[in-house]
Amino acid sequence: MAGGRLGWYARRLRTMGPAELAWRVRRAAQDAVPARPGRRSGLPDDDAWWDEALAAFRRADDRPVLLDRERAEAIAAAAPASVAAVVAAAERVREGRVQYFGYPKVRLADPVDWHHDPLRDHHWPRVAARRLDHRTAPADPKWIWELNRLQHLPWLAQAWLVTGCDEFAETAFAHLDSWVEQNPVGVGVAWRGAFEAGVRAISVLVALQGLRDSPLLDRDRFRRLVEVLDAGAEACWRERSLHSSANNHLVGELAGLATTALLLPELPRAARWRARAVEALTLEADRQVLPDGAGAEQAVGYQVFTAELLLVVLTLLRAGGDDVPRALEHAVRRSGDFLAALVADDEPAPRYGDDDEGFALRLGPASHPTVPDHLALLAAYGAVQPPADLPAVGVGPHWVHAATAGALDPVPGPWVPPAGPAASRHAPYGGLVVLRSREGADADGRRQRVTVDVGPLGYLSIAAHGHADALALTWTLDGEEVVEDPGTASYYGHPAWRTAHRSTAAHATVAVDDEDSSQMAGPFLWTTYAAVTDVRVDLVDGIVEAAHDGYLRLPDPVRHRRRVVAAPDRLGLEVRDSLEVPGGGSHSAVVSWPLAPGLSAQPTAAGTSAGVSVLRADGTPVATAAVTADVDVDVDVVRADPDTHLGWSSSRLEAREPASLVRFRVRAEGHVSLTTVWRPARQNACPENVQDSPNPPG
Repeated sequence: MAGGRLGWYARRLRTMGPAELAWRVRRAAQDAVPARPGRRSGLPDDDAWWDEALAAFRRADDRPVLLDRERAEAIAAAAPASVAAVVAAAERVREGRVQYFGYPKVRLADPVDWHHDPLRDHHWPRVAARRLDHRTAPADPKWIWELNRLQHLPWLAQAWLVTGCDEFAETAFAHLDSWVEQNPVGVGVAWRGAFEAGVRAISVLVALQGLRDSPLLDRDRFRRLVEVLDAGAEACWRERSLHSSANNHLVGELAGLATTALLLPELPRAARWRARAVEALTLEADRQVLPDGAGAEQAVGYQVFTAELLLVVLTLLRAGGDDVPRALEHAVRRSGDFLAALVADDEPAPRYGDDDEGFALRLGPASHPTVPDHLALLAAYGAVQPPADLPAVGVGPHWVHAATAGALDPVPGPWVPPAGPAASRHAPYGGLVVLRSREGADADGRRQRVTVDVGPLGYLSIAAHGHADALALTWTLDGEEVVEDPGTASYYGHPAWRTAHRSTAAHATVAVDDEDSSQMAGPFLWTTYAAVTDVRVDLVDGIVEAAHDGYLRLPDPVRHRRRVVAAPDRLGLEVRDSLEVPGGGSHSAVVSWPLAPGLSAQPTAAGTSAGVSVLRADGTPVATAAVTADVDVDVDVVRADPDTHLGWSSSRLEAREPASLVRFRVRAEGHVSLTTVWRPARQNACPENVQDSPNPPG
């Protein structure tokens, strides 16, 4: 990825078609025109109009309500422990203590400097946002953006509503006042992109609604805030992400625009913005949530984020008594069905693709979103079907979000997988296959889930959030991961981590000649894409077959073909990897198996029959892998390598922990095949008997 900033732009241009190039030229020309000082927003300059606007906002006339005192008191009575957790989060904010992603906790200055990153002691320049290049800054823009999204404000509003402590409201308004003063419209990193304005608007407006009967919300303060929200809404439409950038960013911009229009209907352009936003969101919902419910971005984390942005708008429309577009609601429902199928046996969600831990609306105290929390929210809305025995009142970690957004009574509990055995599933548009063992497949009642990625690299021409993981798989036993996806690790904070965790070598698939199956051209840019073909899925017998063309670009082309057998009537799996080399040249190939943290691997053999034993930290056997090939196989286990950055697992952005990466390497002339058989260890087996397990599947 050489060439610096100019090289990146050159590579980015190659992903654009003529229409996008023309559009970007026009936008650059518009950005080059200096903003006119004191440009008017079109809002009235009449104190009487602003007095009436504030009075209507306080009465919640002609608008939906998410946060109010009556509902807050009812929720506090129903689930005091969960409310206490929200109040504790608000108290930390009041004291200036924040933590984002896997970074350490920090204490903010008082008053807050919204341009200062205390982690790197970096002050982001207070210049026109369009002049900032966040890609080359000596600090992580994700951290400063997270601070400036102001998603802590709803915590403060909720804490004020349930405790009556004025210090929470005072802190919220002090933060809003200083933010507006330090961040004139279009100036500074907080305005770098309409997406940030859109996501920020949701939290600011919902918090303001919770604080609307506070005497601190006077006319002048209300006017200053609304003027900024109006300008942000204008930016969300005028500067919305289009063409190859129209991924979750566009959904965030449109959701922010819709929220502004719905909660501030007195704005002169509110009706037009609302119509535009809802219409565009309905189109994007069908594009970004595929017909089988999978996310188009090929990233589970972003699917959750996108669905929650859509759900914010759906909830506001429903709460306001408005018609909800069926296509928009159907997209959220089928997304929920797909995600529920992934974790139906209370299993961990596979970490395919990127995940930046984005919240659409942060009402609960959770540090980062999870699929079960998201499903609790969908169950509250009625978008997924909870089990019949779900308790009427619960204290799940996401209950505040679910109860408030769903406006339900009684308060829903956490999402619980439906009773009964979960089924295998194939999402043909998203390209994910889930193979499960049937009940009774194991005498001890154990169960397994295998997921296989036979989908595209990512969404649109840049595939920004996809990973080079064609044909990769994961394997869980009794809800615990054995073979995992290594996660995202980093965006900007640790560039070497980002490269490694997106690479083919880090995933449970095959790297040929130490190359990636798709080629990176930047942290969020790909220039060649492995296309998966010849897909055959048999859910009855638990068989997946597919090939990809990612290595046909090599001087001596290679096609990787994989066959996975995870028979539903027994545990374990067989994976046959074939490299087809029409030219007959010599190639090296590595079959990688990233293990979950807490597991170690010990080689047990080499040569044409190689293998490893997988153990827990206490020496308890978990599984074995045996490889057979028509050439010699070298076995090595990489763990926490500081140079290659392989052998790490990341469950949080900007954090990682050591994990074992098992690699079976071969070198051969022409075609070569390797078959890896994974077997679970017998329960209560001694380490020396770890290989004594039933016959393999297939």
